[in-house]
Amino acid sequence: MKKLILENPSFRYLETSFREWLDILGYAETTVYYLPLHVREFLYYLETQGVNQIKQLEPAQIKSYYEKLKERSNDRKDGGLSGAHLNKHLQALRKFTDYLREVGRIEIPMLTFKNETAENKLTYLTEEEIDQLFKATYLPPPSKKNIPEEKQEAIQARDRAMLAVFYGCGLRRNEGVSLDIADINFDHAVLHVRKGKGQKERLVPISRQNLLHLQSWVYDYRPCLTSGAKIEALFISYNHVKRMHGQSLLIRLHNLIYQTDNEELKEKEIGLHTLRHSIATHLLQAGMKLESISRFLGHSSLESTQLYTHLVPEANGQRQQSFTNIPTYEITDTIPTID
Repeated sequence: MKKLILENPSFRYLETSFREWLDILGYAETTVYYLPLHVREFLYYLETQGVNQIKQLEPAQIKSYYEKLKERSNDRKDGGLSGAHLNKHLQALRKFTDYLREVGRIEIPMLTFKNETAENKLTYLTEEEIDQLFKATYLPPPSKKNIPEEKQEAIQARDRAMLAVFYGCGLRRNEGVSLDIADINFDHAVLHVRKGKGQKERLVPISRQNLLHLQSWVYDYRPCLTSGAKIEALFISYNHVKRMHGQSLLIRLHNLIYQTDNEELKEKEIGLHTLRHSIATHLLQAGMKLESISRFLGHSSLESTQLYTHLVPEANGQRQQSFTNIPTYEITDTIPTID
């Protein structure tokens, strides 16, 4: 979808305007980023059908596009688009037609397509894939941007710190975005989550290797990006001295994925939360008790944690010796908490 080029200036404007509309309405950053990409594919289809003005749009054309969408092959793997992927396109089409009605560009009926049946499948990465992501942080960047070597090394160190936080510490997206340097106790290897789900706080242990990644970023490389400015945020952008948003961190994660040259990894739908799912799965595989994992993740009940058990057959039988290639935790039942 990113590679599709719209020839029609009015369609390019619609895509941009739709993105801004979503942003103004307060949709999540991932929604603001991905839905316009799906709409671009729809607009590209309209161009191939000789539609040059959005006011020419008819419900039959939307139906025809969706039928072709269900028939088209998956760009990244064998077979067609999954039910979950098709539902994302449906969401984009619904929001886009809402946008067209609200801004007064076109009168078009509400879409009546039913969502496709989709597997409720939890995506997580293997330990080998996590290892590949860490190794990718040491590879030369594919970007052709003229970034000084010193800053590029700082960005790579920041990527390692990102993996240390979202995978190593299992933080949620907003928890990681909200982190300040003061939230890391380097002496005791503990991370203080102050803005957890439901405004709950917790302390999270940091493994030795992940602590080294965080120390290296904070003390050796982060000053290169601050340019002397005082800013408390742990993750800051390289071109503007300000706190990074979740979307920017997600883009960095996707950059690492594409640097691994692992085609199976590229096929997975991965977000920052996938790293959290991955550490939970790996801890369970390594034999940590469910109650300890629940406290580690900041779950309010064991119910939320139990969804990982069906991913790990070893959880009900023998333990799998895990964590061979990546930084590890000592498996204990003691996870710090805040009373």
